[in-house]
Amino acid sequence: MAEGRIPAERRRRKPTKTGVLLSEETIVECALRLVGQHGPDALSVRRLGAALGCDPSALYRYFHNTDDLLLAVADRIIGESMAGFEPDRMPWRDGLREMALRIHRGYREHPRVAALAAYRVTRRANEFRSVEAGIGLLRRAGFGDEDAVRHYSAFVDTVLGHAALDAAHLALPPERRAADDRAWEGEYARLSPQEHPQLAAVRRHLPLMAGSSFAAALDLLLSALEAAAPPPGAAGAGTGR
Repeated sequence: MAEGRIPAERRRRKPTKTGVLLSEETIVECALRLVGQHGPDALSVRRLGAALGCDPSALYRYFHNTDDLLLAVADRIIGESMAGFEPDRMPWRDGLREMALRIHRGYREHPRVAALAAYRVTRRANEFRSVEAGIGLLRRAGFGDEDAVRHYSAFVDTVLGHAALDAAHLALPPERRAADDRAWEGEYARLSPQEHPQLAAVRRHLPLMAGSSFAAALDLLLSALEAAAPPPGAAGAGTGR
């Protein structure tokens, strides 16, 4: 493991055997592709070196280790998801909704990465901008500084939790995913009303369990935040921007 990154001017500037000019962006793109195709085991310097046509040790010029690279990959997904997002041009609730949909969609598009990284703190530029935007929206809603941070934590954990859950479902082999979805109108429908009276009472609605609950959870969370937001001009309300 390298002790630290080599300054940019000292990094390799010659193409690799496959004609690739190494850079942090190129390595992140390759890692994102490999994990998407082959799963978490693809995130190794050996696999990356082979794909890029370079000695695996060359990757340590750009990243401390594979965990450092994973965080860069996660931050790349955040950046792609939030590209073009302009929260200051919309009401705070609409801004939080769009932000949630963007993050959720971004990780669903990369389900195998979501399972690895949705719960991590990237501590990189795209994440900084995302957290800045989310807390800014909540302060604009009138929440004080402490409440804005607390509510943002609940908001983003809810979004990322659903993103990871839905991504993990998508990452299942198709036959397993289909079997799980069918269970709600199969095994559950055949349960004894005597042993499971509550499930029997709602039997015809149980197939709803096969879909993602993200939209419903997001609506509930946003409604709760709207109900909790201080009225305009209330003492202690955040100033926002």
